[in-house]
Amino acid sequence: MYDESECQLMAHAPEYISAPKEQIMTQNYSLMQHFVLVTQGMRPPKGEVYVATESPKGELGYFVVSDGSPYAYRMKIRTPSFQHTAILEELLVGLQLADVVTLIGNLNIVFGEIDR
Repeated sequence: MYDESECQLMAHAPEYISAPKEQIMTQNYSLMQHFVLVTQGMRPPKGEVYVATESPKGELGYFVVSDGSPYAYRMKIRTPSFQHTAILEELLVGLQLADVVTLIGNLNIVFGEIDR
């Protein structure tokens, strides 16, 4: 449940975010906006944006390119494990082959995140 103070933090753009459930159930305009958002999808403005957020293993970044349609024209996700593999070449200098497993374990690299 949202109280009024939490609603102030949400974007006041009904074309992108649905109203709280109480408003959808009691106000006709909110119900219509919710129906349009669900059936037609969100139509973000044309352009591109990169948003970085903090995750337990590092920076998680999203790059989205929109052409104004309900679906993203292009979307790339930059995971922390992908960034950690970039420094492997420098860290492996002078180490033995048996140390590679230990190094990957210490960096906490998840190969499912970097398999693109």
